[in-house]
Amino acid sequence: MKREYNVYRSRELGLIYVISDGEAIVNVELFEDEWKKLCRQYEMVKSDSLLLQEALGQLDEYFHGKRKTFRLPVKWKGTPFQEQVWQALCDIPYGTTVSYSDIAEKIGRPKAVRAVGQANRANELAIIVPCHRVIGKDRSLTGYAGNRTDVKERLLLLEERYRAIEGNKKTRSDHRF
Repeated sequence: MKREYNVYRSRELGLIYVISDGEAIVNVELFEDEWKKLCRQYEMVKSDSLLLQEALGQLDEYFHGKRKTFRLPVKWKGTPFQEQVWQALCDIPYGTTVSYSDIAEKIGRPKAVRAVGQANRANELAIIVPCHRVIGKDRSLTGYAGNRTDVKERLLLLEERYRAIEGNKKTRSDHRF
């Protein structure tokens, strides 16, 4: 099966592979080893399609603090439970965090905290579906792609920095003398 891809270069994370099936974004890969697995699974063709160019543009806006949510056609493949979790992730506001138990409560499955964590881990649309905004109830940065919590931390710090800048602009404009 063939997939189209293009690459965004982020100062914070390095290379980010954005993959399309020609109709929608189907994967955003942050890790080289996972990218190599995808290359063994699919025939990857580098593309400058309008969809991929739009995705790269939106990622660029995100990494420069100009985009808080993504507006792209996406396809996710998972169980109904996973899809329910991923939809809930899309509702987490930029620059904020929630716990795995908060997501479990939100989807009406308060005892499914571990399953929420597994659904988070299975998210193939990193950043676009913001699983990095989910943290442990004790505020620890747990479970991002297994043990790669440094990536979660960098994304959260990026969002925090731009929220602070935005907050300072509003504060300054509110104080007219």
